[in-house]
Amino acid sequence: MENATSTPELLVVDDDEGLRLLMTDSLRAEGYAVETAADARETLARLDRRPPDLLVLDLKLPDGGGPELIARLQRDRPAVPFVVVTGRGDEKAAVEVMKQGALDYVMKDSELLGHLPAVVRRALDAVARDRALQAAQAEHRRLEREIIDISERERHSIGADLHDNLGQQLTALELMCTLAKGDASSHRELAERLDTMSRMLREAVAQTRFLARGLVPVGAEPDALQLGLAELAERTDTLGKLRCTFECPQPVALPDPFIAGHLYRIAQEAVNNGCKHARARHIVIRLEETSGRLQLSVRDDGHGLPSARAERADGIGLRVMRHRANVIGARLAVDSPRGGGVAVRCSLPSPAT
Repeated sequence: MENATSTPELLVVDDDEGLRLLMTDSLRAEGYAVETAADARETLARLDRRPPDLLVLDLKLPDGGGPELIARLQRDRPAVPFVVVTGRGDEKAAVEVMKQGALDYVMKDSELLGHLPAVVRRALDAVARDRALQAAQAEHRRLEREIIDISERERHSIGADLHDNLGQQLTALELMCTLAKGDASSHRELAERLDTMSRMLREAVAQTRFLARGLVPVGAEPDALQLGLAELAERTDTLGKLRCTFECPQPVALPDPFIAGHLYRIAQEAVNNGCKHARARHIVIRLEETSGRLQLSVRDDGHGLPSARAERADGIGLRVMRHRANVIGARLAVDSPRGGGVAVRCSLPSPAT
């Protein structure tokens, strides 16, 4: 395949030997490496050996038309960029193959050999731009994942410090206050102050653990997501503002903590939206694995979300959820079912355990 320094490789396919040789000479004069094929069978064999940077394809071949060959290529093999060569009266067929993905077409007329190099050059430029864009997008996704991974590691580090250091010190202080209160039993005012301090320290310990849990939502164990979502539902339910339940018909093991963390955050954001904005009375978090896909859904019975807004994802919470889904290669859908409320569904291929 073509790279920044190699000579572009072309495969010219035409059953007219004389025209095939003329097109080959014209393109080789432009500095391209050119191979040829006379029919669909030979074309497939050459593609199996080495896919070219560009396929120059006649629309009429003795063992199958160009559109049929293109359909077979797109169905059975990695995509190969192509332009088509068509005769007078076949403009309709040329339009059809353009819909199939042809980069351009050139007519079989007296100007063919003059136009062909320019058509090939434009097509190769388009291929190069597309490959550069794909490479940039892949690098963007890699950097994005790396940045988020660093952020998650920092969250875990801060959460561990809160839980293991600050939380333990506050617990020790609360215990010291309790012991001191026993020694100060004869001093009522001092005992009351120590009792107040103990209560405030217990509240501080609880808040510290809550913050630590928020920073480290799920662990690295395969069942951590399932357990984390169950705890999320339980914590939300204990607030007393609404009912929140978790459904998981069968145990779900997810060995990738990176994916598990983002799925948890998506569920957390959806639950927060249901609590704050939807005026829901009941939220259901559901995790299941069906037909080779991992499915996470959060449904509420609130006042719903207009479909236009769901499509635009105006709210920052929805944008964050879509961003997280994109990072892990998942599909996110947000809609308002007919019965009311909002349904957030996140789906991705089941990771190998």
